[in-house]
Amino acid sequence: MATKVETDETLNPRTTKYEFLGPPGAFMITVGVPIMAYALYFGCSETSNGCPPPLNSIPDRFMASIAEKASWANLWDSEAFLIYLAWYAFCVMSWALLPGDWIKGVTLRTGEKKAYKINAFPTFLLAMGITTGYIMRFGPQSFTFIYHKWVGLMTASLVMSVVQALGVYAASFRKGALLALGGNSGNPIYDFYIGRELNPSIGSFDIKSFNELRPGLMLWVIINISMVCEQAVRRTGFHNVTYSMWLVLAFQTFYVADALYNEPAVFTTMDITTDGFGFMLAVGDLFWLPFVYSLQARYLVFRPVEFGPLTAFGIVAVNALGYYIFRDSNGEKNDFRGGRNPKNLQFITTERGSKLLISGWWGRSRHPNYFGDLLMALAWSLPTGFETPVTYFYVVYFAMLLIHRQRRDDENCAKKYGEDWEKYKKLVPYRIIPYIY
Repeated sequence: MATKVETDETLNPRTTKYEFLGPPGAFMITVGVPIMAYALYFGCSETSNGCPPPLNSIPDRFMASIAEKASWANLWDSEAFLIYLAWYAFCVMSWALLPGDWIKGVTLRTGEKKAYKINAFPTFLLAMGITTGYIMRFGPQSFTFIYHKWVGLMTASLVMSVVQALGVYAASFRKGALLALGGNSGNPIYDFYIGRELNPSIGSFDIKSFNELRPGLMLWVIINISMVCEQAVRRTGFHNVTYSMWLVLAFQTFYVADALYNEPAVFTTMDITTDGFGFMLAVGDLFWLPFVYSLQARYLVFRPVEFGPLTAFGIVAVNALGYYIFRDSNGEKNDFRGGRNPKNLQFITTERGSKLLISGWWGRSRHPNYFGDLLMALAWSLPTGFETPVTYFYVVYFAMLLIHRQRRDDENCAKKYGEDWEKYKKLVPYRIIPYIY
């Protein structure tokens, strides 16, 4: 018995260092994320007095909403809940029924490699085909329900996030579960938030990787399409939809399609290899991503922004530059990890035998792909103009997220490579943006 306990403790050591300021921080984020998402809707919507409304008007508007029960009554919408469940079921059934290759992920602490089914892109194409056919058959007005049931759909996705997070937390106490190194603190508030089990699964169905790329990410595009339909109805046809709305739809659809097409790349990310699946990833994937990242498209429904081809070209150029940096830098990294070096990039070899790139994009900064991501995020907000800072919320939030990820990665690499990492940082001093940060 003692040997078994020692073996379990060796495989799943106790977490001794907190992130996010520990349990108090985890609790505040758990409560604060839903509040912020709802605030972005109620504070920047068709019915709000401004975007955001004047600060001195918020208390009066809040009290009026409570008294009228009009706005808050829509927090729960049974029909929206059923629609969301149908969407999630469609994603699960597509994963199960559509053909796809099985690939192996990274080696786990047990020495095993988890198998993942690759068919996210065909699922996306099927969803887009059904959506397009539905709109062509019944007209754009038939697909505006997402705009009108926004809050109810948000609540449905939040309920799904909480239920899944509670379920995987409870299941993580079963015998033989492989826990995340950062999610086994023993504090239920922290472990529920950060994710206790590394790869919660139901048979061959991996819950974490499924949520990472499918229901929320694809729903983001479908929401944007609904916003285009709502604007088309208001402006009497798709031919009157603004350049700004088309650009947001095109940029974000391409971003999602690219991520799904390159699905195997996700299995080497920190979310999959290191983080457990808990409320942090559940609410981020299912609730925050589709309903916060689509803020620009929703804003353009009730505040359409008009500009000409020259401005549109400039915004396209910003997005194209960001994508080029993002994709080319990731290409360099993936080629190098695969034992190829077509650009003859320079590198240093650590005492562990690992090789670290010090030229090309990876010689300009330690995370050039993050820089490309930030440029694309900026391009998604530029079509909304400069009337309000709210539509640039995503850029600010995403920058903070990437800086946090970069610091976590630096800390892990410092532990892994020791003095070699200090040597590497002197050769590549910039973290994300060359010559700036």
